[in-house]
This record gives sequence, C-alpha cells and structure tokens, in this order.
Amino acid sequence: MASPSAAIHLHDGDLPDGFDIGPVVAVDTEAMGLNPHRDRLCLVQLSAGDGEAHLVQIRPRSLGGRYDDCPNLKALLQDDSVTKLMHFARFDVALLQHALDITVAPVICTKIAARLVRTFTDRHGLAHLCRELLGVDLAKQQQTSDWGAETLTPEQLAYAASDVLHLHALWEKLEALLVRENRRDLAQACFDFLPARGRLDILGYEDPDIFSHRA
Repeated sequence: MASPSAAIHLHDGDLPDGFDIGPVVAVDTEAMGLNPHRDRLCLVQLSAGDGEAHLVQIRPRSLGGRYDDCPNLKALLQDDSVTKLMHFARFDVALLQHALDITVAPVICTKIAARLVRTFTDRHGLAHLCRELLGVDLAKQQQTSDWGAETLTPEQLAYAASDVLHLHALWEKLEALLVRENRRDLAQACFDFLPARGRLDILGYEDPDIFSHRA
C-alpha cells in the first residue's frame, strides 16, 4: 500500500499544463491485462520520489475519455532530458509506445539492475526488492483488479501509487551495487536498448528471438 502520508493526485486523461516533476520520474502503468495488442492502457503513475504520486487515468472514448489524446503526458514520456525510472520497463515501455504512438526514452529499469547484481537469488519482483533493500512492504491485493473501471477505488489508487513511490530509493541502492560490481555501464547499455526491445515485442519478436542462434 502507499504510505499513509503519501499524497495521491488523480488526473483525468492528461497531466495539467505546466506540469514539472523533475529530471528523474518514476513511471508505472496499469492495463486490462498483459497483452498490449489486446489489453488497453488504463492508468499511468508518476512520482518524483518525494512522497507524492500523480496518476493519470486513461479512459477510452466509449467511456467519455480521450485515450491517446494526452499531449502533456506524451511530452513528458518522450522528453530526453527526463529519465523514466521503471520496474520491468520492457512491459511498460512496449505498452506506452503502442498505446500512445511515442518513443519512451531515456529509461532505467530496476528489474534489469537487480538481475545484473543480485545473481544469488531469482527473486527480482518489486515487492521482494522493496522488502529486502528498503524494509518496505508493498501490498499486492489490487494487482489483478479491474483497472478499466470508470471509477477506481481508493484501494486501487493506493496500490498504483505504491508502485512508483519507492523506485527512486530502490534505484539508489541498486545503482550502488552496479558500481560496486563494475556493471553500471553494462546496465546502461541494457537500458538504452529498451525502446527498441519494446518495438520488437509489439512486432511479435518475443518468439522467435532474433538474437537466438536457433535456426
């Protein structure tokens, strides 16, 4: 759950004009499912790591929304002076690029970072990392709830906010480990590839994997 002191701001369809969240913004998404071709984008969560979360509800036109008509959100996600900090960025980048017809960059992924340096474990989920590295417990009960509902519940909003409120602190811990293990440059090369990886996923190149030697 989000911290009881966290401030959650819900925006309908787009960010307000003049919105400035700083040079590094934590980003997450909620969708109707895990297939970006089939399952629509429903919510985009943002945080500057300051205890506040900004949630943009993306509603289809059939529900009176604007769907991909969100110029302020698109501008932020495409701004090359703003780093987008995500966990399992491969999914979020692919979903955002497909739904909004943009390129999301530059990106940092805490899951990739964890896999590069925490090779003594196969547990790289956000909840596990927050518990292990930050001493923060994230509730996951709302993970599979209906994010396409016209009105989201307070529990859904709190859950969605929790997925971005701790990413800055988590990245600080993981980046220190990357530097310690001399893998920071390798991590950056992986991060830089994520927009292209998202496009490959949307085109269906998960299988066959074009990097595989398999005939």
